Amino acid sequence: MTGTAWTDRLARLGITLPAVAPPAGAYVPAVRAGSLVFTAGQVPFVDGKIAATGKVGGEISPEEAKGHARTCALNALAAIDGLVGIDAVVRVVKVVGFVASAEGFAGQPTVLNGASELLGEIFGEAGKHARSAVGVAELPLGVPVEVELVVEVA
Repeated sequence: MTGTAWTDRLARLGITLPAVAPPAGAYVPAVRAGSLVFTAGQVPFVDGKIAATGKVGGEISPEEAKGHARTCALNALAAIDGLVGIDAVVRVVKVVGFVASAEGFAGQPTVLNGASELLGEIFGEAGKHARSAVGVAELPLGVPVEVELVVEVA
């Protein structure tokens, strides 16, 4: 798909990209290097507020965390849209996700499916990507999930 195809697809799916979350430090939301766009790690901000805090497998259920991973991916797509426009996306290359995990929790890949499934929903074949799902002790601001994307753009 090219042109306004992704914008049209988002509209058909009833998905509205959020406003780009302002950086919480000395960085930018997304950077273009050649034909690739790299996003900063995106956390589950909804309407400018953190949607949840806590560890997955503890205070946060894996299913709830999966929803937060989806929100993180939407925020990453908003950063891409703000930099180059969503319709410039050729394909999703890589998803990196971090899951603040309670001791013994090993379901990070299932949590990150929230982001991966959203990208498949929006981009179809062009949404298939490589991925890393990493369990960590803590994430910024106490959030349960953080997601970053690498996409190829025209």
